[in-house]
Amino acid sequence: MVKLSRFLLQATLAGIAVAVVIALLFPALLDGDRSGTAAGPPPEEPRQTLQGPVSYAPAVARAAPAVVNIMTSRMVEVPHPLTDEPEADPFFPEMPHGPRDREQASLGSGVIMTPNGHILTNHHVIEQAEAIAVVLANGDAHPAAIIGIDTETDLAVLRIAATEITAATVGQSRNLEVGDVVLAIGNPFGVGQTVTKGIVSATDRTELGINLFEDFIQTDAAINPGNSGGALINALGELVGINTAIFTRSGGSHGIGFAIPVDLAREVMTEIIEKGYVTRGWLGIEVQAMDRALAESFGLERPRGVLIAGILKGGPAARAGLQPGDVVVRLDDQRVDNAREALNAIARKRPGEKIGIEALREGETLQLEATVDQRPV
Repeated sequence: MVKLSRFLLQATLAGIAVAVVIALLFPALLDGDRSGTAAGPPPEEPRQTLQGPVSYAPAVARAAPAVVNIMTSRMVEVPHPLTDEPEADPFFPEMPHGPRDREQASLGSGVIMTPNGHILTNHHVIEQAEAIAVVLANGDAHPAAIIGIDTETDLAVLRIAATEITAATVGQSRNLEVGDVVLAIGNPFGVGQTVTKGIVSATDRTELGINLFEDFIQTDAAINPGNSGGALINALGELVGINTAIFTRSGGSHGIGFAIPVDLAREVMTEIIEKGYVTRGWLGIEVQAMDRALAESFGLERPRGVLIAGILKGGPAARAGLQPGDVVVRLDDQRVDNAREALNAIARKRPGEKIGIEALREGETLQLEATVDQRPV
């Protein structure tokens, strides 16, 4: 009986010792919630997730039928490889001398804008072309006629006599934001219709020296030679721009491409179709940007406005009283700080409309008003 009691005592002490060791070294084994269930890991905080389309195929299917290939050709004179050298005369006495004609071909892209066959493209795509052919997405080819051009925005309107064609679904470029997904569709290097994807890198790009009137969408969607005149679409397949130019040192895409906003392109197209040309305001002035040195010479605290460097005699500005040396700081109550802003503000006016001019002359402020004329084509 004594032995049994001693055994029970030793077993009890051993159990208590094990419990103490577990409590000290492995406290997590003894933890549990008060309801009797084991405690799990703490719940994760909800994370913000961004969802996008798995594929842009629906957008491409909506837009691609309206994008066409444009092929142009013209005859150019090239020197004869043999008979244009004087040393070759004794060897080829009967061969004709002098330059010979050769057909020169080029490729570009365009976008069908109306069911009547009007197509938007770049002017430089069809410049000096003697023959123009448009190849639809289904492979059908049609001769094209030039309806009109606008060299100052590098746009041209063509027309084909075709039925059952698909016109582009036109969006609004004014709603574009930096970071929006865009796709470029065209015919790069003549390989056939190609789609590339990128984002809007910037908007309202000006002073690039590409066109006289500039308001470009910048994108990193790959644009290469042959893409000119093609479509820039959004993720819904809506046309938002006409691809125009790239910044490149090698001739290929470096991720800096430019497209004319569709809002501007559509305005130009409408005027060309209706009148054959684009109506823009004109004052007959030559302006120069103000730098710090010029500003100091005119007594200005900082560069502001544009300097009137020249005025056409008898033109709208001259009739309004502007003089060379005046500094224009506002047009229609809108501040102008560079030549591009001044040019755009004037061009937006219709012939016959008035434009208010605030100018500085010898330290005095002048308030003038000019009647805008039609900008010469």
